[in-house]
Amino acid sequence: MEYRQLGRSGLKVSVMTMGTMTFGGSEKIGHADVNAAARQVDMCLDAGINLYDTANVYNAGVSEEILGEVLAQNGRRDKALVATKVRFKMGDGPNQAGLSRHHIIEQCKASLKRLKTDYIDLYQVHEWDGLTPIEETMEALDTLVRHGHVRYIGCSNYSGWHIMKALMASEKRGSERFVSQQIHYSLHSRDAEYELVPVSHDQGLGILVWSPLAGGLLSGKYRRDGGPESGRHVGGFREPPVYDWEKLYSIIDVLIEIAEQRGVSGAQVALAWLLGRPGVTSVIIGGRNEAQFADNIAAAKLTLSSEERARLDKASQPPLLYPYWHQSFTAQDRLGPADWGLIRPYAEELKRG
Repeated sequence: MEYRQLGRSGLKVSVMTMGTMTFGGSEKIGHADVNAAARQVDMCLDAGINLYDTANVYNAGVSEEILGEVLAQNGRRDKALVATKVRFKMGDGPNQAGLSRHHIIEQCKASLKRLKTDYIDLYQVHEWDGLTPIEETMEALDTLVRHGHVRYIGCSNYSGWHIMKALMASEKRGSERFVSQQIHYSLHSRDAEYELVPVSHDQGLGILVWSPLAGGLLSGKYRRDGGPESGRHVGGFREPPVYDWEKLYSIIDVLIEIAEQRGVSGAQVALAWLLGRPGVTSVIIGGRNEAQFADNIAAAKLTLSSEERARLDKASQPPLLYPYWHQSFTAQDRLGPADWGLIRPYAEELKRG
């Protein structure tokens, strides 16, 4: 298993992270109990995976409870880094959601109790809160770090300007800054390349990827001639939304062709592609059963050729949005490394005519 540094921190995390949304969940997403979760965690530990991601809102706290129960047994906690999140509604009161000082500190205490641990390795704000001053949010997170309840902080589902506003607030006060962001990114959804990947490059943030298989769409089970009888999207799951099914199937066609040539699953190819993208630190894998975990873990050893990557890049490349297409026409003489990470493929395409 390869380990990469998480942003500018000294923390090293495995290139694969175990996701635990299925712990105590529903049939649609997965519903692992403590025994099943223990087997899955052991599979990941044995493979060298050291980061385990959950959230207080996953199955109303049950995911944290099961993960805490499993890690408390047989010395597993000492081998694991625990990441959880705060932001979404956890009760009926007016202060039971958001990123206020009140909600953050209250929910951190609740998560620590459910996780049966004295500290959280990576505490992430799960979504933007436009009603709470960013200074209040960052100060509350800094307090948790100074008191030893949290070791590192990160964000998830922020826009580029949200991230810069948060980092500016931290710099102004000399407080803890985000070391990472957790984002949705896949062959199907490359929107993150417009701002989130460049800001990570520029500001030294690690990138953790949630739903790298697009909710199973890139598993190889969804094809032009039909799909599985069960799964998230069969049950009406809307993350990520699909705006262009024809383009999705074109990506899947290339994905499956490469997978068949290599004798691996489509999921492994999709994960290997992500692990080779600039800025990506770790991809969060999940599974309804041990076979799915085993298949995903195997992707850590799969290296795609430059030709295979080029085919996947071409099939999945999104259009260049404004102001980036304008910069590609007129600003190439003054672009920095973070800019070129986005614009170079399009600029090279323009040169080819």
